[in-house]
Amino acid sequence: MPDHNKPLECPVSESSCLWLDEVENLRQQNAELADLVLTDALTGLYNYRHFESVLQAEMDRSKRSGIPTSLVMIDLDHFKQVNDIHGHEVGNIVLKAVANKLLSQVRTTDIVCRYGGEEFAIIFPETHLNLAIQVADRIRETIAFTPIMNGSEELNVTASMGASVYMKTSTLTIEEFVDSVDKYLYEAKQSGRNCICHIDYSDLRAATEVGVDERAMLIELNKTQS
Repeated sequence: MPDHNKPLECPVSESSCLWLDEVENLRQQNAELADLVLTDALTGLYNYRHFESVLQAEMDRSKRSGIPTSLVMIDLDHFKQVNDIHGHEVGNIVLKAVANKLLSQVRTTDIVCRYGGEEFAIIFPETHLNLAIQVADRIRETIAFTPIMNGSEELNVTASMGASVYMKTSTLTIEEFVDSVDKYLYEAKQSGRNCICHIDYSDLRAATEVGVDERAMLIELNKTQS
């Protein structure tokens, strides 16, 4: 299989080769097109197409390895009011600023996506739910307590979140898993917004065969909450 990252060499060893220059230009254009297929044009985050592909791959890996995959869905509160009061250009500024906040708070291995409209998703590969919730809540606070600047004007934005985890014993399809997280997001909206709702840890224990690592994590978490 050819190595597409290997520098090109002129077949007749010329120092300047128009043919190679053209091939290099085409290679660059193909790379840029590939990025466009996977990313959201406004925010630069991964798009819904990439979200589906990565989440399915991580769910499959959790099945094989037994290491959970956590998912957090994020929706900006009252975002329609931002567009109605300030206009769609300011709404776009808010979306881009929130995207940057998300990226600043996660690991390089975490997958941040624009799910659609003012909704975002973060896939946490090989991550227990309690850690994903800690990161998500830190993001929520960052959004809530760091105003977004529009010129000299400060815009205050909050976000609601839903979270759940996919484990080795999970039987949900990708659609069912995403829907389950969306339900927790809806619960956060109904609970007053600017909060995160997630699967109850006791429900998680009852629904899955908790392994040694998960059991230790749950015991430790219960200690910190009591």
